[in-house]
Amino acid sequence: MLSETTLLGWFDWAVIGGYFLIVALIAWRSSKKQDSATDYFLGGRNIGWFAIGASLFASNIGSEHIVGLAGQGASTGMAMAHYELHAWLLLMLGWVFVPFYYQSGIFTMPEFLEKRFNSTARWILSLVSLSAYVLTKVSVTVYAGALVFQALMPTTFGTAENAFWVGAIATVILTGAYTVFGGLRAVLYTDAVQAVILLFGAIFILVLGLNRLGGWGELQAFAGADIGRFALWRPLSDPDFPWAGVLFASPIVGLWYWCTDQYIVQRTLAAKDLSTARRGAMFGSLLKISPVLIFLVPGLIGAALHAKGIISIPLRSDGSINGDMVFPTLVTSLLPAGIRGLVVAGLLAALMSSLSSLFNSSASLFTVDVYQKLRPAAGQRELVRVGRLATTVVVVLGLLWIPVMKMVSSGGLYQYLQNVQGYLAPSITAVFLLGLFWKRCNGPGAVWGLSLGFLMGMSKLTCQAFFSGSGNAGKWSEPAFLAAVADFNWLYASAVIFILSILIMVVASLLTAPQNQSELANVTYASLDHKSVRASWNRWDVLGTAMIILLILTIYLYFSFWI
Repeated sequence: MLSETTLLGWFDWAVIGGYFLIVALIAWRSSKKQDSATDYFLGGRNIGWFAIGASLFASNIGSEHIVGLAGQGASTGMAMAHYELHAWLLLMLGWVFVPFYYQSGIFTMPEFLEKRFNSTARWILSLVSLSAYVLTKVSVTVYAGALVFQALMPTTFGTAENAFWVGAIATVILTGAYTVFGGLRAVLYTDAVQAVILLFGAIFILVLGLNRLGGWGELQAFAGADIGRFALWRPLSDPDFPWAGVLFASPIVGLWYWCTDQYIVQRTLAAKDLSTARRGAMFGSLLKISPVLIFLVPGLIGAALHAKGIISIPLRSDGSINGDMVFPTLVTSLLPAGIRGLVVAGLLAALMSSLSSLFNSSASLFTVDVYQKLRPAAGQRELVRVGRLATTVVVVLGLLWIPVMKMVSSGGLYQYLQNVQGYLAPSITAVFLLGLFWKRCNGPGAVWGLSLGFLMGMSKLTCQAFFSGSGNAGKWSEPAFLAAVADFNWLYASAVIFILSILIMVVASLLTAPQNQSELANVTYASLDHKSVRASWNRWDVLGTAMIILLILTIYLYFSFWI
C-alpha cells in the first residue's frame, strides 16, 4: 500500500490542474452566447452527435457509478451488469422516443405530458422529478465523490473528515458555477472531454488490476469458487436479484431513465436535427456498454486482490468488505504517479459531469414547467436569469442534503440508487408508453396513474425504511402486513407497481371521455409524421444499430456462462 503522504504527487496535481483549466476555458467560451432560453437550456439546438453521445455517457456515469458499481462488483459480482447492459434502451431513445419529442417541439418531458394529456400531468411530473433529483441524484453523486476525496487525500486537509467535506463542497460549487454561467452548451462540451478522461482512467484500473491478480483466468477462478454470489443470473430464491425480477423490472427503470427522464433526454433535444439526435443516442449506446468492463469487473478484481492479501479494503462492522471503498483503494494501491492523477481527474470528471447535467436539467424543469407557467409573459432574458437562480438553489439544496446522505448510504450507493429509482420509475414509464402508443389514454387516466403509482412507490420505500419481518436491527416487525410489504423483493415490487399503474390508467381512461383527436398531433404513434421520420435515417444508421445490438448480445451471452 502507498503511504498517505505519497497518495498524490506533484505530477498528479499537475494533471488535475490541467483538467480544471480545460473545463474553465470551455465554460468561459460557452457562456458567450446565452441570450435566449433555447441557448441556455438546449445549447441553441445546434449540437453535434459526438458531443451528444459523449454527454449521454458522461452524465450517466457519475461518481456514484464508479464508486458504487465497483462496490457492487466486489460484493455481488455481475448482478448489476443488467442495468449497465441497458445500452439497447439508448437505441430505443433514438429510434422510438426522440421523434415524438422533436415533432412536438418541447423543451421538457413534463411539457410533453401537457401536450399529450393536460397541465395536471405536467405539474405532477415536474414536482416529482425535481424532488427526486435533489433527494437522490445530487446527494448520491456528491457523497460518492466526497468518499473518493476522503480516501485519496486523507491528510491533505488535516483529517479524512475534512477531506470529505472539502471535496464535496468544492466540487459542487465549481460545477454549479460553470453550469450557472455556461448553460447546456457548457455541460455538453465539458462532458465530451470528461467522457474521454473517464474512459482512460478506468481502463488503467482494469489493466493494472488484472496484471496484479494474474490475468483473466484468476478472476474467473475466484468468481467460480462462489458462483452463487458472483453470477449474472441468480435463482428465483435469491433474496436480492432473482432472475425473473431482473428480467422484467430492470427494463422498466431503464425505459424511464433513458427514454423519459429530463436528465438524459435533454441532451438529444439539443441536437441540430432528428438525424443528429438519433446518432448521438447511438454513440451514447456504444459507450454505455463499457461500464461492465471498466467499473463492475474492476470491483470484482478488487475483491479477488483483497482475498489474496494483495490489497486491503476497509471492512464494515459485520466483517464484510465496504464496497464503497473498493475503487478508492484500487487507485491508492495500484496506480503509479501521474496515472493516479489521471484517474482522480476522471473521478472528478464523473462527479462534475453528472452534477452539471443534473443542475441544468433541474433549472430547465423549474423555469419552463413551473416559473413560465406562473409567468407566461416572461421574456427570454428573464427566463435565463431564473434558470441561473434555480441552478444556484439546487446547488445549495444539494449541499444541505449531504449530511442526510451520510446516514442512508450504508447499504451500498449504487444499489440504494437503483432501489429508489425502482419505485419512482414504474408509473412514469407506464404513462409515457400508454400515452405514445394508445391514443384512447386520456388526461384523467394519466393523472390517476401517475399519482397512485407514485404513492405506491413511496409507500413501499417508507415501509422499507422503517419495517422488517426478518429481524433487522432497529426496524419494527409489527404490524406484520407492513413488515411483509417492506421485505417484498424490490424488483418484484417495481414490476407490480408498473402493472397496477397501467391498469389504473386503462380503467380511468375508459371510464372518462376520450380526448379530442385534434389535440393529439405529433404526440401519439398514429399522429406522428412518419415520412419525415423515415427521411431522417439511412442504411448506415440501421447497420450501426445492428452492430451495437450484436455487441450487447455477445457480452450478455459471455457473462451468462463465463463462470
